Amino acid sequence: MKRFFNTAGPTIRQDHYHLEPLQRVDWEEIQHLIASKRYFVLHAPRQTGKTTTLLAMMKELNAGNDYVCAYANIEGAQAARGDETQGIPAACDAIVDSIVRFVEFPDLAAWYAQIKSGTEPQHLLTRLLEYWAKHSSKPTVLLLDEVDSLIGDTLISLLRQIRAGYAQRPDFFPQAIILCGVRDVRDYRIHQPGQEVITGGSAFNIKAESLRMGNFTEQETRDLWLQHTEATGQTFAETIFPELWEDTRGQPWLVNALGHEVTWKNRKARDRSRPISLVDYQQARESLIYSRATHLDQLTDKLKEPRVHRVISALLTGEDENINLISVDDQQYVEDLGLITTWPSVKISNRIYQEVIPRELTWVAQTRISNQEQAWYINKDHSLNMPKLLEAFQQFFREHSDSWCEGFDYKEAGPQLLMQAFLQRIINGGGRISREYGLGTKRTDLLIEWPLDPEQGMYGPLQRVVIELKIQRGKLDTLIQDGLKQVTDYQQRVGAEEAHLVIFNRKKGVSWNKRIWQKEEKVANQTIRVWGS
Repeated sequence: MKRFFNTAGPTIRQDHYHLEPLQRVDWEEIQHLIASKRYFVLHAPRQTGKTTTLLAMMKELNAGNDYVCAYANIEGAQAARGDETQGIPAACDAIVDSIVRFVEFPDLAAWYAQIKSGTEPQHLLTRLLEYWAKHSSKPTVLLLDEVDSLIGDTLISLLRQIRAGYAQRPDFFPQAIILCGVRDVRDYRIHQPGQEVITGGSAFNIKAESLRMGNFTEQETRDLWLQHTEATGQTFAETIFPELWEDTRGQPWLVNALGHEVTWKNRKARDRSRPISLVDYQQARESLIYSRATHLDQLTDKLKEPRVHRVISALLTGEDENINLISVDDQQYVEDLGLITTWPSVKISNRIYQEVIPRELTWVAQTRISNQEQAWYINKDHSLNMPKLLEAFQQFFREHSDSWCEGFDYKEAGPQLLMQAFLQRIINGGGRISREYGLGTKRTDLLIEWPLDPEQGMYGPLQRVVIELKIQRGKLDTLIQDGLKQVTDYQQRVGAEEAHLVIFNRKKGVSWNKRIWQKEEKVANQTIRVWGS
């Protein structure tokens, strides 16, 4: 049977290219924790292979002689919200179904049907797990998935009922329980009406460890794609793999989604005798970003959370003025979501997320920018007239920045986001914009790549332009000198022929006549145009 790249749901070995799930976790450590009768957490960002790994763990444990193990997804209990009278029975229903299915314990279903209606919800889970452990021929292990999808009293009750039976393990309660979700239990924020927020750590203080599933390594990313070559004979240009790594940094869904895009969504590539080129890959990357796929939608939805907002807004601006407002827990939480990496420096975790986040934050603005047409800024040789484009932006910024920047969720990064929205409006459908930013850099770097031959498009010669965005703080002359050095370094690094430095003056009371200006500077025989906005 033909295999393919998996972009939805657990991996099926015979259908999907895949890496061995138990190699993606410290299986020896997990076995030790189970043998030590520990309860612990396994967490990872969405669509990174958690469910696939849990199912593989269950299969491996059940193949041995030491335990019986069941996997249960309790996300269905989320519909009950904070109503434990509905939520706990829903979770218990899922657990019973899973035990019966995976460990062949048919008596459990009949017993559960008899006691369910007569047992208070705050005791139902404890009684269920006690019965299973007591009547099992081997110590029991329970893998609970999507625990952090529950909220309020439902989540508190679940955690506390597990804690209540903890001392009876393994004879009258599971030997080990693994809670799995996107977040660590310490990041569960349980809101109760009229009461203080309860953290998961206080409601579940028996946790021994928190294990995090990581992304693929660079070699694993390559190995996964080469499974396609082994299966079909279709080859990938060697130049693709460094780009694939930087674009995804091994994020499993992105790696698979790009593989699917370049080998299947690209209809020409369905001819397996046709090698996949770097340009094929670049077009697949753009198509994936433009598709606003479910995974990317979920990603941007997280940007609305206050804890995420504090961290990401500092990254988008490059400013560290409010760094003291970012707690260690907030930064760790955003890293656990897969949005950032913190080593060797804090930055958005991969190039595709760097693209997607500002695009999504400015999507509405892009669609509402009127009276701006791509054709206005194209020279006779089909190159972009960047001075004309930036002059138009200055006027647009003068007319609209106050109202539009206030409309952004990320007001702190308003000028940078508005410029990116303006440029995206013009560049979309023709060229490409790449972005670089990081905490403490005090700048945002943009690289525009524009095709000079309409027939060849991105396959042919490209115009490369860099733009550096900075907020004016301190002396303007010092800011310009620092900015010129930075934009020149960036220009040389990416091989651009043209460079611009844009400085936003956000000081109140400064007239627009003083904010709007432009001049040329010479740096190492290179002309850099500097723009004030």
